[in-house]
Amino acid sequence: MGTFASASRTTGANAARDAAINAVAATLNNGTVRIYSGTAPTNADAALSSNTLLAQATLGATAFGAASSGVVTANSITADSSADATGTPTFFRLLASNGTTVVYQGTAGASGQELNLSGLSGGQIVAGGSVSISSLTMTQTASYA
Repeated sequence: MGTFASASRTTGANAARDAAINAVAATLNNGTVRIYSGTAPTNADAALSSNTLLAQATLGATAFGAASSGVVTANSITADSSADATGTPTFFRLLASNGTTVVYQGTAGASGQELNLSGLSGGQIVAGGSVSISSLTMTQTASYA
């Protein structure tokens, strides 16, 4: 069995990570961002449990830019002009354009999360208020380094 040189191995890992996350990102074109409060389920396949849907936003026709080192960053996201409920955002789910297939789940908040929101009131989304997403990233972790 052969081995990789250190630089080649890293490049190969990044290329594979980029390809994987780009494929996932493509399934989210014209998809939906749903923002919830409460304890996040174990993973994106697990059912919601006592979580409150706070807001929904719409991803663009090309939802994400091209990956770099296994990370994709969302393009412009249409804000929710009237939030569904008041609460502290803790996680989000990304749904494919069919509105039912959950593709990704991550952390949400005012800053330092995968999904960062602007215009929160005391850290909360307020029912009927506008909800804007300032940034959204997805990361494909490396299988080896």
